[in-house]
Amino acid sequence: MLKEKIDVLKRELVGYATHIETMIEKSINGLLLKKTALLESIIEKDEPVANSFEIKIEEMCVNTLAQFQPMAKDLRFILMILKIVNDLERIGDHAVNIADGAIFLIDKPPVKPLIDIPRMSEGAVKMMKDSIDAFINEDANLAADVLKRDNYIDQLHTQILRELVTYMSADPSTIERALQLTRIAKNLERIADLSTNICEDVIYIAKGTIVRHNHTEFFNMKNKPKE
Repeated sequence: MLKEKIDVLKRELVGYATHIETMIEKSINGLLLKKTALLESIIEKDEPVANSFEIKIEEMCVNTLAQFQPMAKDLRFILMILKIVNDLERIGDHAVNIADGAIFLIDKPPVKPLIDIPRMSEGAVKMMKDSIDAFINEDANLAADVLKRDNYIDQLHTQILRELVTYMSADPSTIERALQLTRIAKNLERIADLSTNICEDVIYIAKGTIVRHNHTEFFNMKNKPKE
């Protein structure tokens, strides 16, 4: 019976993550395609649905803990779901922030062609999706792969900031628009960071290894030849 409850929790968590993934993609597509209605639907329709997911899963977790009083691995798994729900809620907030910035930019001349922001979005969404898959399947190797990808997102973020600073320095009239783009990039960077948070906990559950703030040492340990 407890296993069935956990299976239901897994399905609900995947549904929640898929909804958040759609919110991120819609926010970037709305920016690129200049579709105000698409962006407004994120705030008016998608965010309330996300909030309902959050509340539903939290209540299911609490009820499962009270009813079955799980121990050991099952207890850790349910507590982990509660933590992931909090991370997904924050990711959803970042998607809404991106939509807000896109609404501001949509009727204004572009500062520059948007090349790296879509790349950041694609990479961050894939990190989030894979972090959930890693948790559901208790796949420490996939979780470790997601951690490595965070460097790529950070590099894109740095590159975007450098370019936008150059534009703002050369033409002060671009400052307000460029700042909105930097905020969008920062929100994408935070989405990637929250995905790494999930993966750090997956590795802890699967391997018993604490890797938070210490990814490099973990990878060095993995790659160290056996004596």
